[in-house]
Amino acid sequence: MNREEMLGRIADSTQEWDFIVIGGGATGLGIAVEAASRGFRVVLLEQNDFAAGTSSRSTKLIHGGVRYLQQGNISLVLEALKERGILKRNAPHLVHDLPFIVPTYDWWEGPFYGIGLKLYDILAGKEGFGSSKILSQEETVKRIPTVETDGLRGGVIYYDGQFDDSRLAINLAQTAAEQGGTLINYMKVIKLLKQNDLICGVVAHDLENNQEYELKSRSVINATGVFSDSIRKLDEPMAPPIIQPSQGTHIVLDKSFLPGETAIMVPHTDDGRVLFAIPWHNRVIVGTTDTPVLNLLLEPLPMEQEIEFLLKHAAQYLTKDPNPNDVLSVFAGLRPLVSSVKNLETATISREHVISISRTGLITIAGGKWTTYRKMAEETIDQAIVVAQLEYQPSVSKTLQIHGYHNHADRFGKLEDYGSDAIEIQNLVKKEPHLGEPLHNDSIICAEVVWAVNNEMARTVEDFLARRRRILFLDARASLETAPAVAKLMATELKKGTKWQKSQIESFRKTANNYLIH
Repeated sequence: MNREEMLGRIADSTQEWDFIVIGGGATGLGIAVEAASRGFRVVLLEQNDFAAGTSSRSTKLIHGGVRYLQQGNISLVLEALKERGILKRNAPHLVHDLPFIVPTYDWWEGPFYGIGLKLYDILAGKEGFGSSKILSQEETVKRIPTVETDGLRGGVIYYDGQFDDSRLAINLAQTAAEQGGTLINYMKVIKLLKQNDLICGVVAHDLENNQEYELKSRSVINATGVFSDSIRKLDEPMAPPIIQPSQGTHIVLDKSFLPGETAIMVPHTDDGRVLFAIPWHNRVIVGTTDTPVLNLLLEPLPMEQEIEFLLKHAAQYLTKDPNPNDVLSVFAGLRPLVSSVKNLETATISREHVISISRTGLITIAGGKWTTYRKMAEETIDQAIVVAQLEYQPSVSKTLQIHGYHNHADRFGKLEDYGSDAIEIQNLVKKEPHLGEPLHNDSIICAEVVWAVNNEMARTVEDFLARRRRILFLDARASLETAPAVAKLMATELKKGTKWQKSQIESFRKTANNYLIH
């Protein structure tokens, strides 16, 4: 994936695309893959970096949704479990089984959760990741040595999926590109073009080169998540809002708080929320909160009460009580919850997402979650084909291998998340041995920065440290220490000078500051 090449593809303003997709998160990228793999001409425009918003700030789970089971929403759980299985088959280098234990402290919890999770197994059927069972106190402690033992009766174990969200996003972008799609980051849509009161394209502003582009299209798809209403208002200034954003915050702790490879799931905290403590990249993620917010920020800020909630509840279930000094990183993300569909002209609605079509033809897909991104994309393109008056082409994404596909990626060690691309990174090191040198504590090597710039469209230090590699999310201080070396390597590849390096380091320092508890 090369940004200059992609810009060359949109330079001719007379050409007409089949679809323009606005938004480069999970949903938009899934739609780009869906459209390109069906043979349509598609261009995706993202105002920031791919997955810079909600899609890089998830709880890192590909799951059916045990909480929906509690609510009795069987159809939603069935759909998600099916999609979970498809994703594991198509991206085995990024999606892994993860055992979860629900620790039980009351006499009724073991049988209650045991029966519920057996139903979860049954719904998964042949797509199941493993069978649930009730554990004794001894078995629970053996699997989770740091679980709070005071009053512990046992636990229930079940299995779900885990992944690296922004790595999957980058691989989806690469997949779409391989299928003939055009994708450009740092390209902000500022206007919708209309002819005879029907949308026929967009005007986009390249934030890197300060240049405007006019793109014609048979259909425009709004997949901007929490920013959906702002695009809808470009179409219809008086359009009533449909997004009611909620903020979820996670804290990241050292592995010693939860050694081993088993996660903890608390289905019902004292205020009714679900809490997870999950091993991830040799750290522990504790989350998540659910706080209504009004301000939509590209870089949401964790609230003090959210951090207090997570620390307090982590202490209730772990023998080692974390305090603010133990937090390596804290990150917040906005959830694009759909609040109202009363005023939408056309809509297909599920509990999780909604597809609407305005009277001018703007297609908006809102809501949803990572697990069902592919299904949402399929439904969206099915609708968009009708709006664009194109000949129907069937979906092939159920069996389409995602870029990086590799069944035994663990053999690549620390390069595992790259899947088959790990071989290319190793080849870079063979050609230029100095690229094998570690950047910080042996966690990443120089070749990864070179690879990210030349093949994954990383444009800034933050792109690399936050999303191509996850150092900012895993250890904010370590990411600050690594930033100068990353800036230097990127400057060489992007042919930038020392002034660019300094501004990048300063910009990243401001961002990383939001991931630290002060």
